[in-house]
Amino acid sequence: MDLEFDDDLKAFQQEVRAFLDEQLTQDIRDATAKTTTVWVDKEVVMEWHRRLYRKGWIGYFWPKEYGGTGWSPTQQYIFLQECAQAGAPRLIPMSLRYVGPVIFTYGTQEQKDYFLPRILSGEHYWCQGYSEPGAGSDLASLNMRAVRDGDEYVLNGSKIWTTNAHVADWIFCLVRTDNSGRKQQGITFVLVDMKSPGIKVDPIITLGLDHEVNQVFFDDVRIPVSQRVGDEGQGWDYGKFLLEFERAGGASGEYKAAIQKLRRMCAAQVSGQVPLIKDPYFATELSRLEIGVMALEMTERRIMSSVAAGQRPGPEGSVLSATGVEINQRISELAVEAMDYYAAPLPPPSPSGMVNDDHYPGPSYGAAVMGKYLNKRAASIYGGAKEIQREIISKAVLHL
Repeated sequence: MDLEFDDDLKAFQQEVRAFLDEQLTQDIRDATAKTTTVWVDKEVVMEWHRRLYRKGWIGYFWPKEYGGTGWSPTQQYIFLQECAQAGAPRLIPMSLRYVGPVIFTYGTQEQKDYFLPRILSGEHYWCQGYSEPGAGSDLASLNMRAVRDGDEYVLNGSKIWTTNAHVADWIFCLVRTDNSGRKQQGITFVLVDMKSPGIKVDPIITLGLDHEVNQVFFDDVRIPVSQRVGDEGQGWDYGKFLLEFERAGGASGEYKAAIQKLRRMCAAQVSGQVPLIKDPYFATELSRLEIGVMALEMTERRIMSSVAAGQRPGPEGSVLSATGVEINQRISELAVEAMDYYAAPLPPPSPSGMVNDDHYPGPSYGAAVMGKYLNKRAASIYGGAKEIQREIISKAVLHL
């Protein structure tokens, strides 16, 4: 594995940086910094989405034949790293990284022609219908039914913890079409218009007082069979394919940026007339975090090299997920410790999800600390509980 970029990649890196300097406005950066939830407000992130679309870079993960950039895995990695370190909002992955690749890999030509251009342009904003009450980490235990009725499926059941369902145009769901075999069998992957009659979205307000997740109810929702992706009963395979790419990202850039911000916070905070950055405890903990991110980055690059050689991300992505969660949560914990009693106030977020710091009593850089800390408690569960990730690692990576 070559850790150095060649001249062409270095030139590409400079091109990305120049674009970010020009197009990533301070308003977008500020909104991203003030957001306590995982995803930035829809209007903010979609403005960034449209800027990338006009540049031709929004499909950074897609082959050229489907409107993507056709970038190599290394170029994708550089792009994500530079965006994270520049303070750009995360692009909504449910559209670009999740359902898009499933459609262009397993979908019909009609599905590709209709959905892929609308995903790239931002006309369609997607959410993901996987988890259910009583079937979260054990996804194969899902019970939402899809019963065939001529050229339609009739959907009944609910999905929970559905991120941004309240602002989404479409939802992709795993549903049960057959109950006779093993629980991994009889699952089907379908695409549902959120304006379909019979869909109801109830908000779930989190500990951080934000509205990011929802429960979505389906009451005799009818969809055409043409909105099924692939074969009936094979949805488990398509869902596993999607999860490989969900866990294969390049989060080390985000963690590096978060640690740099935490370092600035520790330099500004004083304890006993000494900046926290010079306190042995904080200095040690910051160094531990940086070492952890370096190790995570090396794992990302190993996976990137495998993908560049034509392999799929595979179960090693679970290593990134499990380790990344621990690093991410520890960053938020140390930020709370650094802010001391100023971390206690929890300014309510605005309707857009950004923290409202008008009446925050401490320095402005601490206003979002408690909200982010509370939001990141859920990271141990969403995207696959840590225990599930470790089980995947033990079986599929270590072969225990």
